[in-house]
Amino acid sequence: METLKCIKERMSIRKFKKEEVPTELLEKVIDAARHSPSYKNSQPWNVIVLSGQKKKELSDMLVELYESGAAPTPDLPAPESWPPPEEKRISDLFRKRKEATGIDLSAPDIVAKTKKANFQFYGAPHAMYLYQHSSLSSWSLFDIGLFAQTLMLAAHDLGLGTVPQAFATDYAAQTKEFLGIPSDMRLVLGISIGWPDMESPVNSMKTDRAPVEEIAAFVQ
Repeated sequence: METLKCIKERMSIRKFKKEEVPTELLEKVIDAARHSPSYKNSQPWNVIVLSGQKKKELSDMLVELYESGAAPTPDLPAPESWPPPEEKRISDLFRKRKEATGIDLSAPDIVAKTKKANFQFYGAPHAMYLYQHSSLSSWSLFDIGLFAQTLMLAAHDLGLGTVPQAFATDYAAQTKEFLGIPSDMRLVLGISIGWPDMESPVNSMKTDRAPVEEIAAFVQ
């Protein structure tokens, strides 16, 4: 796929087909992502891929923790507030999603449903977790973000769908213990991956982006 086309067409997928992705194809996606740039070529990223029974067991554990009212243990705290431009974009998203689907993303019952869907990896046959050593600086968080973007673009290029998930790291301590990830690592991101179900209405809405003139300045 042509690069700019791939970038502009990639979208977050929240409904997947049940068919599993061949391991060789998942390896190809990760192989592409490892070519991402990083500070002094430090390559501060690790990936674990879950499928089958192991993924189901983790999903069941996360849903149970949530339904029991267990306090989240994220390694990266959720934002508590947003500056006005970002806050407006979030509000616009919620408004447009409600207009298009009738779903109010801020409603408590919808928040609960959304979190459970995250913990169930939106029905994707595979889940990935990205993690790195907790002593690494913010530059390394930036680097693993580059890795995540490259991974998702590579997946789209190969006909796969992905969605990055912060909620999937809500119970980081328990997730790391379950997966055998050392406690001195930080769980940065969950990613659901599989064959996208583009016939599902949930995948019909593509989010807007701020225009160039709103985010860029040209000086000379």
